[in-house]
Amino acid sequence: MGLTVTEKILDDHLVEGDLVTGEEIGIEIDQVLTQDTTGTMVWLQFEAMDLDEVQTEIAAQYCDHQTYQFDFKNTDDHRFLRSAAGTYGAHFSRPGNGICHNVHRENFATPGKTLLGSDSHTPTPGGLGQLAIGAGGIDVTVAMGGAPYYIEMPEIVNVRLEGELPEWATAKDVILEMLRRLTVKGGVGKILEYTGPGVENLTAPERMTITNMGTELGATTSIFPTDEQTRDYLARVGREDEYVEIQPDDDAEYDDEIVVDLDDLEPLIATPSMPDNVVPVGEVAGTDVDQVIIGSCTNGAYEDVLPAAKMLEGRTVDKRTEMIVAPGSKQASEILAREGWVAEMMAAGVNFSEATCGACIGIGHVPASDSVSLRTFNRNFEGRSGIEDDNVYLCSPEVATAAAIAGEIVDPRDLADELGDLDDPGFELPDEYDASKADLIEPDEAVDDELIKGPNIGEVPLREGIDDVAGEVLLKMGDNITTDHIIPATQDILMYRSNIDRLSEFTLSRVDETFAERAAEADGGVLLAGENYGQGSSREHAAMCPMYLGVEAVLAQSFARIHRANLFNFGIVPLVIDEETYDSIEQGDDVEIEEDVHEGVASGRETFTVRVNGEETFDATLSASTRERDILAAGGKLSWTKEQAASGSQAAADD
Repeated sequence: MGLTVTEKILDDHLVEGDLVTGEEIGIEIDQVLTQDTTGTMVWLQFEAMDLDEVQTEIAAQYCDHQTYQFDFKNTDDHRFLRSAAGTYGAHFSRPGNGICHNVHRENFATPGKTLLGSDSHTPTPGGLGQLAIGAGGIDVTVAMGGAPYYIEMPEIVNVRLEGELPEWATAKDVILEMLRRLTVKGGVGKILEYTGPGVENLTAPERMTITNMGTELGATTSIFPTDEQTRDYLARVGREDEYVEIQPDDDAEYDDEIVVDLDDLEPLIATPSMPDNVVPVGEVAGTDVDQVIIGSCTNGAYEDVLPAAKMLEGRTVDKRTEMIVAPGSKQASEILAREGWVAEMMAAGVNFSEATCGACIGIGHVPASDSVSLRTFNRNFEGRSGIEDDNVYLCSPEVATAAAIAGEIVDPRDLADELGDLDDPGFELPDEYDASKADLIEPDEAVDDELIKGPNIGEVPLREGIDDVAGEVLLKMGDNITTDHIIPATQDILMYRSNIDRLSEFTLSRVDETFAERAAEADGGVLLAGENYGQGSSREHAAMCPMYLGVEAVLAQSFARIHRANLFNFGIVPLVIDEETYDSIEQGDDVEIEEDVHEGVASGRETFTVRVNGEETFDATLSASTRERDILAAGGKLSWTKEQAASGSQAAADD
């Protein structure tokens, strides 16, 4: 039997287990990345493990979320991150240089390599044939120290692309179509591998738009084969020598197949407030638009902004609408500026932002009350934009620019017919991505050789093992609770990302403002949730802060992949319940796991008995590998890793 692209890369990096769906495997990691909202804890954990130097081929630290540095805490964190990169041997990307995924794809992403990143959109380089996976910070820390990354072998789904995109349809419409079909839960436990004759009609940057936003499907990662389009992109960024051809074998077998005919696609848009609320643009045409933003790690590259610039040439933004370009990297801005496009767009009424995650996580360019914002981003979760009752739509740069010109949502094909002189701008790459590397500091250029910690940087919290689970249901939540609900990403909160004592005060505040105070006062307790609990960002703070407040377990109908791993990593027991059980338990109920939880976790028990208010009982399931159980029993991955290191040192001493 032949191998898929995914299997070829996994097989080349496999250090433990077999490539059998559902079985745990350990893989060697070639590259790691982290950013400023997750990186502080990554490096504090690296320090706590007494590690001396990164062991991966590439380690890169980016500063891309809090680049505006609203407070000394942000700036102190960036200084600490620079010092950590210098101390331990990582590349350091200065604030304003760009979003981690964009800068990484420009400089380091390599076909056939593995990448682990503490950001959920790490799969972006899958468009270059790199197996890239988002994970919690502690998983990145351990991988950076040279240990394998463990994951349950996903299903591999063949997404067969046929045909060619028609005018005004884009790569963004491909992934929006996938979300329309599969929903935000449809990719859980799966790797989406794109194949078929339509692949060759997509450039590498178009493919990376698809793999980036594949995260919103809940997928472990997404990946494309490599071909002349891959080689072409690598040549334009000056790294053609890193090209490796990776194609699926003719007799490769997949767990499932989805066929997308590119010829049939039309401009699509995700309506508020979930990325899978997708409809044709025409269905919401005529909606007044107050704000348009082109950018983010999904559509913030040079080739994403250029179509907007071409559409605006000789035109101006409607007086009712504000338009902002938030480039994915400084490189994109520099090339556009050298070609004169920045001046043209400014003359049309467009404002340029620093190259940052910024508005995507509610930091800057927050929409007005009762307004509509069209964005080329990947997420439109309610409140993520920085205002609770927002109306954020997701679309391609072409659809967004058409709205900026018209002042309302409009199918760009209809606008072209109306104006008569508006052509499809197409998709164009520069001859070469020739821009300064001044803001990317290589390890041998490091300016620091010891850690610099400001007063806001705290200690890494630890849970010493797990005890019996008993206490109040502190909060009952519905489906699709995101990590933004658990720990919001706005600037007033994220400035405390390295101070868990302070950050924990905001835990689940977007669901219940009283939660943190009640949890801190309670003697333990559990959370209750519906489907897909913890979807969204990889931020491990969404597990760390509940742990710090004393949460012992989460009872949910299902968990998002990365957050489930983070719960194990911080000693919180993730138990799966059915819908009937969920309906039967209410907030404020007293729950107790009848069995000895520590013994049950360690011994491999799968079913635990949940007693509610001392009377009715229900079953809850813990599905976990032996390694995950060992981590949970130890109280989390940091405690477990230190135990492993201590036992290894003792064994060596005994020898």
